[in-house]
Order: sequence, then C-alpha cells, then structure tokens
Amino acid sequence: ENMVEEEGASPEYTVIAPPRQECVYTSCYCEENVWKLCEYIKDQETCPVDEVYAVFISNEKRTIPIWKQKASRGGDEPVIWDYHVVLLHVNKEGPGYIYDLDTVLPFPCPFDVYSREALKSDMFLKPDFRRKMRAISAATYLKTFASDRSHMKHSNGAWRMLPPSYPCIETTESKMNLDDFISMDASVGYGEVYKLADFVQHFRTK
Repeated sequence: ENMVEEEGASPEYTVIAPPRQECVYTSCYCEENVWKLCEYIKDQETCPVDEVYAVFISNEKRTIPIWKQKASRGGDEPVIWDYHVVLLHVNKEGPGYIYDLDTVLPFPCPFDVYSREALKSDMFLKPDFRRKMRAISAATYLKTFASDRSHMKHSNGAWRMLPPSYPCIETTESKMNLDDFISMDASVGYGEVYKLADFVQHFRTK
C-alpha cells in the first residue's frame, strides 16, 4: 500500500471542520459545499476566519485535471472538471491544509500532500489543461457569493444533478455571480488569481 494515502492531519493540528461524513455535501455543488464549510468555521469559531480561503480551480478553457478524486474512473486517472472548489486553511501554527470533500485523500489533507498527489504539476500538461487558482478569503466569500444553480439545469429546465435541499445562496446585490468566481480573469470578481506553481509557492510556506 502507498503510505501517502494515510498522511492525514498531524496530531498537533486542530481540524476546523466536522468529520467528512457530517459536512453539508451535495455532489457537483462544490462551490456551495465550501461556502457551507466557511459558514461553519465562522459560526463555530473553529479558527480565526482570516486563516481560511475558498479556492476556485479552473482556467480559460474550463478544463482542469485533478487527481485522487472520488469521481475518477479508476486507477490514477484524473477527473477533468470545468472547475473545482476546495477550502484552504493557512494554519499559523504549521503547514496549511486543504479540505476537499471530493477527494480520496485524507480530509483534511496537508497542503504539500494535496498539491503533490491531487494537483501534481502543469509542466507536462498541454496549455489548455494548465490550472489557475482564485483564492478568496472566507469572509469575502460568505459575503459576496451567490448562485441560483441555473448552471446545473438543462435547457429544458431539468436538473443535471439534483440541487441541495437548502435555499439558494444569495446576497442583497446578487442572485447569481458564480461565473465571476470561476473566471480566471484577475480584473473581475474577488480574491487573487494565481497560476498553479505561484499558488503552491505562495501558500506552501505561509
């Protein structure tokens, strides 16, 4: 067995989310799953909210490979998502952690293990598959994100994937701005946009 699979949180680290099976989770609604995690962390005060980021992974073509995903067809095949969202905890006491409800890696997973196993490198990928990240502070994400879930409907109005049972997330300003978060154009939306290597470099040592 590959030992890496077992590298979960270190004993010194205080996990800031409920156990995976107790998290609010709807398949294919990763942006809302992460929003609900941010909400939990803020409400329960499990850590200072300024240590937490929602991280959107996408690119101009909306074709991004991520490895170690539950949706993989098996073996070491990546899943090609149009976008994916994870939660990043920049832990002041030590290494950072990624919370990804769709991974087969531990929940949470040490940042360096996640980047090595799930993100790998853009070096050997064709340009269309290279990843960018938009990192938005949890407080900003909770205040600004809105989705009417219309991106999950077919043109005839039928759901592509069943939506969460709780009401749509909206703000006074917006009912739908998901595209601004998925966009990797740094001039729109919130947070900072990074190329994969820059993102890893920036947050690894925090």
